Amino acid sequence: MTASPNYDHKAVEERRTASWQTRTDLVAVPQEGRPKYYVLEMLPYPSGKLHMGHVRNYSIGDALARYKHMRGFNVLHPMGWDAYGLPAENAAIKNNVQPRKWTLDNIAYMKRQFQRFGFTYDWTKELATCTPEYYRWNQWLFLKMLERGLAYRKNSLVNWCPRCQTVLANEQVVDGCCWRHDDTTVEQKELEQWFFRTTAYSDQLLDDMAQLTGWPERVLAMQKNWIGKSVGARIEFAIAGSEETIMVFTTRVDTIYGATSVIVSPEHPLIKKLLDGAAWGETVLQQVQKLQARRSASAAGDTEKEGVFLGRFAINPYSGEQIPIWAANFVLMEYGTGAVMAVPAHDQRDFEFATKYRLPIRIAVQNLDNSLDAKRLDAASTEYGVLVDSGVFTGLTSEEAIRQMADYATEKGFGRKEITFRLKDWGISRQRYWGTPIPVVYCKQCGIVPVPYDQLPVILPDNVQITGLGHSPLRDAPEFFHTTCPKCKAPAERETDTMDTFVDSSWYFYRYTNPAYSELPVDPKAVNYWFPIDQYIGGIEHAILHLIYSRFFAKVMRDLGLITTNEPAARLFTQGMVIKDGAKMSKSKGNLVDPDEMVEKYGADTTRMYVLFAAPPEKDLDWNDQGVEGIYRFAGRVYRFVNRYAPDAAPAGPQTHNLDLLSAYDRAVLRKLHQTIRRVSSDFEGRWHFNTDIAALMELVNLLYSAEGKISGPVLRETMESLVLLLSPFAPYLAQDLWEQLGHTDDLLHVSWPSYDPALAKEDEFEVVVQVNGRLRSKILVTEDMPQDDLINAALADPRVSQILNGKKIIKTVVVPRKLVNIVVA
Repeated sequence: MTASPNYDHKAVEERRTASWQTRTDLVAVPQEGRPKYYVLEMLPYPSGKLHMGHVRNYSIGDALARYKHMRGFNVLHPMGWDAYGLPAENAAIKNNVQPRKWTLDNIAYMKRQFQRFGFTYDWTKELATCTPEYYRWNQWLFLKMLERGLAYRKNSLVNWCPRCQTVLANEQVVDGCCWRHDDTTVEQKELEQWFFRTTAYSDQLLDDMAQLTGWPERVLAMQKNWIGKSVGARIEFAIAGSEETIMVFTTRVDTIYGATSVIVSPEHPLIKKLLDGAAWGETVLQQVQKLQARRSASAAGDTEKEGVFLGRFAINPYSGEQIPIWAANFVLMEYGTGAVMAVPAHDQRDFEFATKYRLPIRIAVQNLDNSLDAKRLDAASTEYGVLVDSGVFTGLTSEEAIRQMADYATEKGFGRKEITFRLKDWGISRQRYWGTPIPVVYCKQCGIVPVPYDQLPVILPDNVQITGLGHSPLRDAPEFFHTTCPKCKAPAERETDTMDTFVDSSWYFYRYTNPAYSELPVDPKAVNYWFPIDQYIGGIEHAILHLIYSRFFAKVMRDLGLITTNEPAARLFTQGMVIKDGAKMSKSKGNLVDPDEMVEKYGADTTRMYVLFAAPPEKDLDWNDQGVEGIYRFAGRVYRFVNRYAPDAAPAGPQTHNLDLLSAYDRAVLRKLHQTIRRVSSDFEGRWHFNTDIAALMELVNLLYSAEGKISGPVLRETMESLVLLLSPFAPYLAQDLWEQLGHTDDLLHVSWPSYDPALAKEDEFEVVVQVNGRLRSKILVTEDMPQDDLINAALADPRVSQILNGKKIIKTVVVPRKLVNIVVA
């Protein structure tokens, strides 16, 4: 044993920082005959500096990448930059700096941070979405979609953020507010916009979820709900005294005899026609406009229901009854037809509205025990049943009525069976500068003209004046805006909207496989080798936005012959947030923790280990400074122990152990070591409970200290080497330093992951007494690591005990660890 130095994290980490930045052994190329593993964390927006949410996300991915390297996989672990976006424009306005310079400076800084953390990225695959080499292919894909009718332009009511001064997709409206600003209410505005026809793949997006067995159920449920497939009927209501009609979609046509009103969205174009010329028209229209201003596109189901009677009546095509037409804030123009038949007895939303405005409530579907009474309802009855008071359909079951009534509507010409989706086409036009230019021009003679492929990329000009007000800044850049028509060569104007930045991030992971490829957006050979992504890692907030868009792009690119897979990622992991003082870290809350300060004070290894140790990776992590100190002390304990014993430990080499010849200390240490190997290995292959893995390493180190001086040389050598290998995915700098202290020169990425011996990992069994009301009734054999619940269940399942307990009530169970279980019965 030699004296051990204190742990100097700066010296340990700085010895390797420079060499790791220039390493070439992380360059990933296809290797036939070798198992591949593509691990990917969602690429960051280069906002200036990494935050702790980034550090946690990328530490999870890097731990997995290092483990797979050590398992012998050919690992692709790339990194790039989601570089377009509104923050760059805001920074340009605030700091009088061009978005490109602001972005590229941030990329350079954040890349240095990544490298300082020791993440194993293949930097030869680096890409930035703001470079012409990348966005050229955004434009190429746009033109291919335009050719296939998957990109189109139309005049549409859109979500408008007055603060961003741009359009938002439906998925970017959160609780009625802009996804970037939770204090800015989204407005409705009519604009001519470019769209991607995501609805062309509605069925595939839904059906192909069956292939996503490695995705969290929560994400799949969110996507399924957003796609929102509904099987039902489209029914046309005539309007009394008018040639106009209202079309509604319903999945419960069996309830239509219980309809007591028709309700339209405040944005429905029919409203103005219905009110035109009416004495009350102007007053009601003002009330509708107030409704429209207060309504929220995505939170309509959560807000208080408000409505306005339009003074007109619709005619139920089945019964001939006239029912009032209302406008209400919970009916959305973008979903279905923008109108619903309100059946308050059988729809909870309609019930609440009818109750508030004292509209009639009428039973149309009776339950099996015939107990529904409209006067006594305190909630809607939404279950299927038997039709009552429903004309010729009375007495039919709901299932049969739905079929017959839809057929009847088709026969009489006022309706038809239909399948609808909540998913809408993706509006990609943004009235901003810092994004991919849309590659079309407008010619007075030729109309909309695509830019020829050989003229791509349409370059985004620099030095554009950005104000953040009104239209796109590109309209004020004459050298960009004014051009010639590719067809007739007459003067023409370029499209000045840019693409939604989610276009950039919808296919980037394919480009990673060979970012220098110049013939197509992706290198087919490289993509076929690396895809699908084996493990994709990112936040749950991307469940609907990025993850639906990327699945849509996968299907488009497959149909273009660029790729062969239906889905981009086989497995998805969504990590929790990092919070402090009970709230998500943010500048405005003053609760940020600077990763640079953590690295300076404690080191990259301690910071990485802490974000993996403080909570299971799928849960939110509540930052605790004392917890960081604890991890730093653990790193120091490992460093001192290995430094102290490395010079004197027995030489390395294969070890075989005769358990009968081992001392009690050697047996205990080897058992704990092999149990730890088993546990950590199992977690990497399954549940990813890195917090308990690090805790297991702590327990092993505690045992080593408790047995200090009593462990044989060969066992000590095996334990220290395996400990270092197990530590390397979590604390790579420290592990590499200690590996070299143990006399090795190879990089740990190329050292095989340790394996465990099941015989050594098995716990010794011992006897526990089982009592009933304090009297000995049996004895059972248990293992050291048996959880208390399993121990109690084993005692209850013992044949002698279960016979005594038969018919008795258990009051409580008392467990004395390693000694007894006492079952108290009445």
